[in-house]
Amino acid sequence: MLICRGDLTDPRIIVLLEQHLLRARAQTAPCSAHALDRAALQGPDISFYAAWQDLEPLGVGALKRLTDAHGEIKSMYTAEHVRRRGVASALLRHLLAEARAGGMARVSLETGSWDYFAPARALYRRHGFIDCSPFADYRPDPNSVFMTLELPA
Repeated sequence: MLICRGDLTDPRIIVLLEQHLLRARAQTAPCSAHALDRAALQGPDISFYAAWQDLEPLGVGALKRLTDAHGEIKSMYTAEHVRRRGVASALLRHLLAEARAGGMARVSLETGSWDYFAPARALYRRHGFIDCSPFADYRPDPNSVFMTLELPA
């Protein structure tokens, strides 16, 4: 598996992102889905990555810089046919390494509270994330779970 900067104009990546948005919005209450669309992922404060096997994209993930010391994991998604094969863990480790390399001391995320998101919450907890209060521009929402991880220097 190769993880590299993602090309948001690649039709294969676009399909994965569309699947992500469709699923996230279908599994979340109205006004509680915070997944970024392709245009938002092109922001100057966002680094977007894709995991590949040969010519097939397996998953995507992004790191958004909130402050010099704080980042946010965004748009984590693994293609359904390769789930539970370590793609998400590899992407998450890559994003955390990028955060450390960028001088971040903490990384946070928002994910859903519904059963559909239970595997995601378990993944983040396995990597040391703990529940936290809303951060950045988020507000308390019973449909959201907020998590954070302090990064060692």
